[in-house]
Amino acid sequence: MKKAAKTSIEKAEQDLFRQAVADAQPLPHHGKVLRRKDAPSPYPVQSHLDEHAALEESLSAEWTAQDWLDGGDEPNFLRPGLSRQVLRKLRSGTWVIQDQLDLHGLDRHQAREALAGFLASCRRRGVRCVRVIHGKGLGSKDREPVLKTRVKHWLAQREEVLAYCQARPVDGGSGALVVLLTG
Repeated sequence: MKKAAKTSIEKAEQDLFRQAVADAQPLPHHGKVLRRKDAPSPYPVQSHLDEHAALEESLSAEWTAQDWLDGGDEPNFLRPGLSRQVLRKLRSGTWVIQDQLDLHGLDRHQAREALAGFLASCRRRGVRCVRVIHGKGLGSKDREPVLKTRVKHWLAQREEVLAYCQARPVDGGSGALVVLLTG
């Protein structure tokens, strides 16, 4: 009995649906294929909030004895007026590396153009922390790094660069710099 009642309910629903769409007409076909637009890339809201909080904390913090001990012989740069904790946090990997530029195989002119374009792109996209891979110079004449010194100098000249330091070994070590950019 339940099966018969269910069948009559389904039939009634089907009849109602057919009545509702009885005057529907198919859309004309113009020979065009409609493409679905790609979904926009996800926006990492929490990552940006975390990075903003880390920057605020770094900018407002006082110098500690640990800040003095954390310094080393590796290359680093800190925009005047910023806390040394910015560098310490950059060195420790607190900031998530959001993008990178690999300068291997470029001459100094190509590398400078590539770096300028990369930094401009990062600024437009709101990227805050990047890795710039300049290499160790093992493939250069006399096995001396050609770009290493130049990249440090170029970065220090850019107003959007707040700080940079040598990358951690897992991120490229002496062949790369981790750079913190303005927001």
